[in-house]
Amino acid sequence: MRWGIAATGGIAQTVGRVIAAEPGMRVSAVGSRSKQRAAVLAQELEAELVFGSYAELCAADEVDAVFVATPHAQHLEVAAAAIAHGKAVLCEKPLTARLDEAERMVALAREAGVFLMEAMWMRFNPLIQKIAADERFGEIRGVQAAFGFPQPYDPAHRLWDPALGGGALLDLGVYPFALAQLLLGTPEDMHVTGSLGPSGVDAEAGVLLAYGGGRRALLDTSLLSPHPNSATVIGTEMRADIPAAFWAPRRIVLTRPGAEPEEHVLDPEENGYRGEVREVARAVAEGRTESAVMPLDDSLAVMRQLEEARRRLGAR
Repeated sequence: MRWGIAATGGIAQTVGRVIAAEPGMRVSAVGSRSKQRAAVLAQELEAELVFGSYAELCAADEVDAVFVATPHAQHLEVAAAAIAHGKAVLCEKPLTARLDEAERMVALAREAGVFLMEAMWMRFNPLIQKIAADERFGEIRGVQAAFGFPQPYDPAHRLWDPALGGGALLDLGVYPFALAQLLLGTPEDMHVTGSLGPSGVDAEAGVLLAYGGGRRALLDTSLLSPHPNSATVIGTEMRADIPAAFWAPRRIVLTRPGAEPEEHVLDPEENGYRGEVREVARAVAEGRTESAVMPLDDSLAVMRQLEEARRRLGAR
C-alpha cells in the first residue's frame, strides 16, 4: 500500500514512520502547503514524491491511501479531495472541527464507496481492546476518564485559535468521549460545566454522560490544569485501572473481589498506530469501505457529543 502523508507536523511524522516500517507498506509521497517542509519529511521517510499542495498529493497516481494530519479545520478539505480521487482515507481525530463537516465527510465517502476511518489509535491499543472484549466485567456501569494539562494562553496557538478548531474538548476531550462511546455506547443525556478561554474556545469541561439504568461516564478535560490522564472502567464484577496515558496504555490492572489483581503489560512492539494502519490495508484488501473496529457511526456519535458540550458551554 502506497501512502501519501498530508501535512508535516508531529503526528504526520509519527504515523509516517510507522507506515514506512510496516511490511507491505511505504510512504510514496508527502504533501504540505510548504514544499520545503514536505521535502524534509519525505527525505526522512524515503518518499519519492514531494508536493506543495494537498490537492496535488490527493491526485497523484502513485498514492493509494492518504493520512490526513492537518489541523482539524482542514480535515474536510483534504479528505474530500482524496475521496474524489478514490484514495482510502485515514483521518486524524477528531474527523473535523464541526459536526456538519464530519457528516459531510462521511457522506462523501459512503456515496463514493471509498474507505474512510478516523485515526483513533486508542481503539487499536491491544490493552484497550482487551478491556472491551473481557466478559468478566459483567455489566459496565461506569467510565471515568480525564485528560488535561496547562497550556499557556497564546491566541495564535492551534489549541486556543477558534479558526483552527481550538479548545480542550476537540483536541483532548475526544479521547475520554471515545472511551465512553466504546464501552457504553451513545448516551441519553449530558450535563456540562466548564469555562472559556479569552479567545472564546472551551478551556476546560467536566461532563456527566447518562445512560439507561443509571450507567454513567464522568469525563474531564482541561487546558488550564494538570489532570491525572488516567481512566477507570467499573463493571458489576470487575474494575480496570488504566494509568496515564489512558489513551495509549502500556499497562492495565484488572481487579475482582476476592482475587489477586491482574496486571497486563503491552508488548513493546505493539501500539495503536500500527493497528490502525494495518486496519486500513486489511479493509481495502477485503473491499470494505468502513472499519468494524472504528466505525464511522461511532465517530459521528462522538462528534455530536463534543459539539453539544461546546454548545452548552457557549464555546466558539
